[in-house]
Amino acid sequence: MCMLCSLKPSTPLGRRSLLAALAGAAAAPAIAQVDVGKSSPLRNLVPAETLEAAATEQYGKMLAEARQQGALAPESNPQLQRLRRIAARLIPQAGRWNRDAADWKWEVNLIGSKQINAFCMPGGKIAFYTGILDQLKLTDDEAAMIMGHEMAHALREHARERLAKTQGLGMGAALATQLLGLGQMGQALTNIGGQLLTLQFSRSDETDADLVGLELAARAGYDPQAAVSLWTKMGQVGGGGGPAFLSTHPSGPQRIRELQANVPRVMGLYEQARGKG
Repeated sequence: MCMLCSLKPSTPLGRRSLLAALAGAAAAPAIAQVDVGKSSPLRNLVPAETLEAAATEQYGKMLAEARQQGALAPESNPQLQRLRRIAARLIPQAGRWNRDAADWKWEVNLIGSKQINAFCMPGGKIAFYTGILDQLKLTDDEAAMIMGHEMAHALREHARERLAKTQGLGMGAALATQLLGLGQMGQALTNIGGQLLTLQFSRSDETDADLVGLELAARAGYDPQAAVSLWTKMGQVGGGGGPAFLSTHPSGPQRIRELQANVPRVMGLYEQARGKG
């Protein structure tokens, strides 16, 4: 968009306290300040468990390859620690948008690359590339907006919906067969996992993720105005073909106007989170 036996568990997020916070958030009423409507029922054609297993496998392969190339940030990396601190504030808000998020095995990793990219795969597998942090000189608030946006894609299950639309009923039937042990599940996971990294979300999916991510970040105490400054920066790096990130997350005046219109809706949440309410 976000392990193999060689991967260490992602412990810096504080597993027990995080799960407790998630459970509390999941139990709270999901009174949203932004209006994105209900998730598409089409996503039910693709089993969530299958998609999350495929994401975990693909994420593990990606990290193993990055490690082999010396590009996977170690636990002591300051940028990785910074991202995990941001995630630790955002993740407890996730249950308001997807109750299953309390059971996800969230991970955050950083890959050394000039690519301007970041994603969150189904099941909470988050990855950032150093290029997006360094080239855009992101503040914590702006990094939280990117992370919130990518988390929103996973929470709103856009990948399930996209795969269902592109593959149709046949995919759902094939996956059901494999789940019953009548096919090659390993190959199926590999095939699906490979699609997750190249999946093209619709404009409505992007707007959905913008607004849900905006609210997630505001509830976590990150300045909603950073969404506007972030996408302004994105537009400035879009010349000359632009980074890969902008091929799936196009920046433009309309996107910024939509965010500006919704900033006031979540400003009270931000102020409350910062102790100003």
